[in-house]
Amino acid sequence: MGGAKASLGYIVSTWPRLSQTFVLTEVLALERRGIPLRIFSIKEPGNEPVHGEMRLVNAKATYLSAQSGRNRVLRGNVATAFRHPLRYLKALSRALLLHPRWSFLQSLFQAGYLADLLFRERITHLHAHFATAPASVAMFTYYLTGIPYTFTAHAKDIYFDAKPRLLRAKIRHARAVITVSEYNRRHLTRLIHPAQAKKVHCVYNGMDLSRYANGDSCLEKPPVPTILTVARLVEKKGISDLIHACHILRERGRSFRVEIVGKGPLRTYLKAQVHLLGLHNIIGFRGALPQELVREAYKRAAIFALPCVINEDGDRDGIPTVLLEAMACGLPVVSTDVSGIPELVESGRDGILVQPRNPEMLADALDHLLSDEGLRKQLGAAATAKVVKSFSVERSVTELLGLFHLEGVQ
Repeated sequence: MGGAKASLGYIVSTWPRLSQTFVLTEVLALERRGIPLRIFSIKEPGNEPVHGEMRLVNAKATYLSAQSGRNRVLRGNVATAFRHPLRYLKALSRALLLHPRWSFLQSLFQAGYLADLLFRERITHLHAHFATAPASVAMFTYYLTGIPYTFTAHAKDIYFDAKPRLLRAKIRHARAVITVSEYNRRHLTRLIHPAQAKKVHCVYNGMDLSRYANGDSCLEKPPVPTILTVARLVEKKGISDLIHACHILRERGRSFRVEIVGKGPLRTYLKAQVHLLGLHNIIGFRGALPQELVREAYKRAAIFALPCVINEDGDRDGIPTVLLEAMACGLPVVSTDVSGIPELVESGRDGILVQPRNPEMLADALDHLLSDEGLRKQLGAAATAKVVKSFSVERSVTELLGLFHLEGVQ
């Protein structure tokens, strides 16, 4: 290769994905660094909206699913098997020994197709987002080609979907493992041999701060203060607790509105809860929105709330990207002291943290902010300063590149 810049392949679950703004932000930051990049997606996207920033991405995307071309995937596997018969047989035997399930074998077949694609491309490193299927494809591609890989573990992929034996294998063969909080890093190191603990690194998701004003906006804030939440409508986001807290606030006579941005399986249940409590004139559901409209919602809001919880099945958030976005916009945030959130929000200094599953305590925090505009401004300014100092995407990408060991990249 000489001193030429290396090429990087990103393996993701779905490209593009509305809820995974952190991947889009990272890809754009890498391209600004001049990194030649290719994207390989496990699945094809559905019909959800697409962020406007997608038009800025130069990287070509290839879909590895058989749905996008069963014959192409089959031909790719045949070519890889002929090119490296022993490697292919060893990869197949490892797959059957590790986890003899069709879903896992699908990752091997996707890797066989990817290995054939990489035979004609100059890719020197693979990075996967999520420790589930994307990391499985990266590991099998490493078996088949020898191209090193890293992966970023986030939340559900290590607390709910994770299979410890598989996760240990993916960590063992990876060049490095990245995760988005110290809380996650400690969890992962408890699962593996102490000798491998140094492989696991915390790199916080970074923000493209140029896209967020620190509280100033030409958009006029409504006279009645708005509490905003942006989330997938799933249990771990705690939206049901937020609705209960809003009922308490209304009983206290507070004047406010709530916007809920996002979609998910609990939408029908949450809307029924709103109507049951008589809050339909206060709480509005806006559905899924592209990032440019989400930023407008941040600028109109007075408070951002996301009362995350840990599900009974163990699923939980890491550090929700929407908290970073709201803080970058100068919003005071109210969240809970679960998972990695206290690494971002210092309660009383740049936000307020309450106990999970405690609507009364959540209502008290929101009430305090609704009644004190000066406190809202104080916490919002401190929140922006923290994000600028410690959570820029330029900082996180510099750390990632150091772990990728890309030849010729500084």
